[in-house]
Amino acid sequence: MTATMTDTPPPAAPKAHSADRRSGRSLGQILMIVAGALLLIAAVRVISGSDQLTSEGQVSAALSLAVPIGLAGLAGLWSERSGVVNIGLEGMMILGTFGAGWIGWQSSPWLGLLCGVGFGVLGGLLHAVATVTFGVDHIVSGVAINLLAVGTTQYLAKLFFVSGKAADAGGNPKQSPPVDSLPTFDVPGLSSGLHSIENHHWFLISDIAGILGGFVTDLSVVTVLAFALFVASWWLLWRTPFGLRLRSCGENPIAAESLGVNVYKYKYAAVAVSGGLAGLAGAFLALVTSHTYLEGQTGGRGYIGLAAMIFGNWRPGGLAMGAALFGYSDALQLRSGGQTVHALLLLLVVLLAAMAGWKLYKKAHWQGGISLMVGAGVLVWYLVTDEVPSDFVGATPYVVTLLVLSLSAQRLRMPKADGMRYRKGQGK
Repeated sequence: MTATMTDTPPPAAPKAHSADRRSGRSLGQILMIVAGALLLIAAVRVISGSDQLTSEGQVSAALSLAVPIGLAGLAGLWSERSGVVNIGLEGMMILGTFGAGWIGWQSSPWLGLLCGVGFGVLGGLLHAVATVTFGVDHIVSGVAINLLAVGTTQYLAKLFFVSGKAADAGGNPKQSPPVDSLPTFDVPGLSSGLHSIENHHWFLISDIAGILGGFVTDLSVVTVLAFALFVASWWLLWRTPFGLRLRSCGENPIAAESLGVNVYKYKYAAVAVSGGLAGLAGAFLALVTSHTYLEGQTGGRGYIGLAAMIFGNWRPGGLAMGAALFGYSDALQLRSGGQTVHALLLLLVVLLAAMAGWKLYKKAHWQGGISLMVGAGVLVWYLVTDEVPSDFVGATPYVVTLLVLSLSAQRLRMPKADGMRYRKGQGK
């Protein structure tokens, strides 16, 4: 037996450039999806006459709404890649909004931004203590943090905002006094030039100009910071030894421990970073979106961030696409109302028809038939109505969330040890 094991050649080491090939294929797939989406939206805009679909203002609003969702999703990605499920993102965002509003009105919005991140880190460390050190169920701990954050911020708001200088400045138990704005900027030359091209309403060209114009007009510094954090997170988690060790804790912590990785340390670091990113998402809402802390202003964006992370298959690129989709649907219902959302019904018909064709090609006749039936129903709805009811318009972001998760569920692969309780030495 010993000789047999000794003579068996070791498995071939994976080629160093295999990961690069996979990354190249993923990038190519993303570019194809983006190109197809641009063509579809441009065609829907021309057919329906709804120029708001790709306008500069629409994209700019979508970007500002996507940033907190994207940061919350990135927070979830850091935590879950280390094997810790973070349902408490909503609570950490709430802590971030309060910290940013509380310190921001007393000093400066920059210190408020840092305080929002710090409050989020505290929430993350609390979650890490409960789940990593004491082995509490991750879902239970996350729900408890959400409830604790709501109660704590309500109590602190009544303590700090209802009397004295805060009350004189406009504070009350539901909100902080106004906070000074963080700087915004336009990219010189590009913003005005793209706006001019957009106004011609040319097919695809004006659509691209409007979309690009939204990315270079009235940008907040926190938006640029969020973009940098996405790039930095991808590089750290997929291109450095630190990221490899952290992801190994989420895939197989026992094997990681056998190779000398301090699993506890990496889990703590990941969940603390997760809390800080969620706190930054909350600070964005308090300092950029509304310039004040408001009770309940997160509006479930922590949960939508989790949905964006799942849609993105626990990777930054897909997560960014999911956050953009949710932000865009939210901006549609806030800015344009029922007529523009009605135009999207036509886009939904095309997507359902394409999905039905794909399912039928794959011999999934039952799923394909259901897609065709739903698509036909949506087409009838589009043809016999001129506007979507206001109640449905308000639910658009949540409907999109459910649709996206249901369509992407079959290709998902979460980290293997995500949510599992780990104890040092349990593999011995």
